[in-house]
Amino acid sequence: MPAYRYGVLGAGRQGTAAAYDLLVRGEADSVVLADVDGDRAEASADRVDRLAGTDTASGVALDGSDGHAVRELLEPLDAIVSALPYTFNLGVAEAAVDTRTHHCDLGGNTPIVLKELELEERAKAAGVCVVPDCGEAPGMANNLIVYAMGLLDRPEDVLMLDGGIPLEPKPPWNYEVTFMTEGLINEYDGSCTFILDGKPVEIPCLDPSQDEVFDFGPPFGELEGIIANTGSTTPRTLGKDLRSLRFKILRWPGHAAQYRAFRDLGLFSRESVRVGDATIVPRDVLLALLEPRIGTKPGTRDVVICRIIASGQKEGRPTTATVDVFVDPNDELGFTAMEQATGWHAAIVCHMMASGRIAPGAIPNELAVDANALVPELVERGFRFSEKVE
Repeated sequence: MPAYRYGVLGAGRQGTAAAYDLLVRGEADSVVLADVDGDRAEASADRVDRLAGTDTASGVALDGSDGHAVRELLEPLDAIVSALPYTFNLGVAEAAVDTRTHHCDLGGNTPIVLKELELEERAKAAGVCVVPDCGEAPGMANNLIVYAMGLLDRPEDVLMLDGGIPLEPKPPWNYEVTFMTEGLINEYDGSCTFILDGKPVEIPCLDPSQDEVFDFGPPFGELEGIIANTGSTTPRTLGKDLRSLRFKILRWPGHAAQYRAFRDLGLFSRESVRVGDATIVPRDVLLALLEPRIGTKPGTRDVVICRIIASGQKEGRPTTATVDVFVDPNDELGFTAMEQATGWHAAIVCHMMASGRIAPGAIPNELAVDANALVPELVERGFRFSEKVE
């Protein structure tokens, strides 16, 4: 039986979840967790060892901006998950190619992802995989688009609905961020590429004309679908063969109006402004004020909902395929739904790379991962999966 040496860079929520999954299901010989906070890395390693009933995880201090230190860590490893902030992803991917270490990360910024994909020839020559955009969305949700399209003979129109929400929303925010707050604001900044009438169209994030209401039935009822930049490379890779491809992020009603107000006030800006005798960055102020209010609290209970609706032709008839995945919090292990959906998907991809089930090269996630092979992996982990073709 093979045994792989894994690394997880970033020992926060998602990285810890990924490390646990690699220990339990990744045929791991060892897992090293690396974080700028060495104590946090060691605590994370102790936690996953305890949960997995192993003693093969370790924690080390690592500055992700120190290229030499990153290469030194990666040198003996077979494959890594980078759960660092997206600003580190390109540098870590380059280091992984140099050390012939398979690399996947949580994405989070499409321009950086596109630069990672430019490593294609170097990665192929090194015999390693570089797969950005793993996690929940982009990530699992984009793989499920491929799965839903495969249920039709000729897919034409695809809608992705996806989001993580608290099971019991508490006013006035009705939201708890189960990942980095900076990542949330990044999702709402800029634009998302849709395919409309067969052509790419840029839609501004939080565009009020695009707000829709979707009824998910009990216990959720109506949720609002809003524009966020979650499509990443999918319009380029899958959209060229579709009439339409749209993405909506799911939230409890009223969420979009709150964040439009922050954006319109200028609080998304990274440009410094003078306030009296001080110079401040509006986004830094927004994050400092938001984090205590919407950050994950002890006992947070969330759910991840992903629905893909693909319409087109099957056996010569108009047909719609609907694929649903619901992820619940795991009270036994203490992982939130978002930690599982994000960290466990990245771990699945990492194991696929290490075991040779993804071809070498720098490949968009939705093309790298076999969606038909992914679905059983999700079901094995307790994700609630269903499909309907009508």
